[in-house]
Amino acid sequence: MKKWKILRIIIIIEIIFCLGLLAVAVHPQLIVGLIQKALYKDQAVNTYSPLHKPHRGVNQAGHLKITECQYSKEYPNSFLDIIYPSQDVEQKYPTLFYFHGGGFFGGSKDMGDPMAANESTALLDDLCAAGYTIVNVDYALVPDYHFPVPLIQANQAFDWAIRHAEEYHLDMDQVIIMGSSAGAIMASQLGSIITNPQYADLLKITPVLSKKRVKAIVVDDAPLDYDSFTFACKLLIGNYVKGTIFLSSKDKSRYNNISHVTKDYPATFLLGSEYRTDMNELHEALNKVSVQNELADPWQEEGKKMPHCFVSRERTDEVARRAFQRLIRFLKNQTNDGIK
Repeated sequence: MKKWKILRIIIIIEIIFCLGLLAVAVHPQLIVGLIQKALYKDQAVNTYSPLHKPHRGVNQAGHLKITECQYSKEYPNSFLDIIYPSQDVEQKYPTLFYFHGGGFFGGSKDMGDPMAANESTALLDDLCAAGYTIVNVDYALVPDYHFPVPLIQANQAFDWAIRHAEEYHLDMDQVIIMGSSAGAIMASQLGSIITNPQYADLLKITPVLSKKRVKAIVVDDAPLDYDSFTFACKLLIGNYVKGTIFLSSKDKSRYNNISHVTKDYPATFLLGSEYRTDMNELHEALNKVSVQNELADPWQEEGKKMPHCFVSRERTDEVARRAFQRLIRFLKNQTNDGIK
């Protein structure tokens, strides 16, 4: 009799656990909301006010930085910072747009990605020192906004930069689009939006940047192939795309741009660690349509397992430093300037 009681208790616990998993799968925001609460406490996740008081001055790395430029009023978090390689702003450098990670529920242009081995400020400072004007862009987060709103905002940021290029001394004829993690997803998708009209129509976005202006895309560890994701990754991406992990084939096609790359896709540098499988898939797709691209995959190349978005450790880790140096060489070959 005692054994049957224990068995009933075990069965009840398993049923509760399974129901809990199902509830989270159907409504991932149940879990994501708890993470956001831990990260943000009483601070708003989405706001129409700047994170900090706008400032113009020299940062600790010695670069001129202009903060909290509002690029649109349509969506919250529509602010960007600009970091110049030289305090002589009249000197033009290629413009690198950077989109932070954070699973589309957290992170910011100041914080970077709370889930990555992250030294985003150092990485951006070093990219800037290599000869690129950095435009560091914020965008709206769940639960209030979902795919493809951040891509719409990216397009608005590009439009703002084109309209204010003279005022802020931006070279909008030499543009690089880079992102890490969630931002890498955006960078990859933006490459298709700009070069594939069918994909742009699928997302109902009219790109303001022409392919001619975009010299390179940098995709830093982007999860793209939804069917290959872990349950945890499906919770984050499913929540962003549709508010559930149960995505239709149409949802997946709109999200995963690998099948939408064409011969017109910009030259691309890929960094793969946690999502190296996805980066290899994109690498193969780009090769198939003869798009110039390079993949830094430490596991394949050196047998070394690296953390998510490992290149941000380029100041302290030799593997990351070599990947960063390869990235800079690749970008130099795509632009007129780069490091001198």
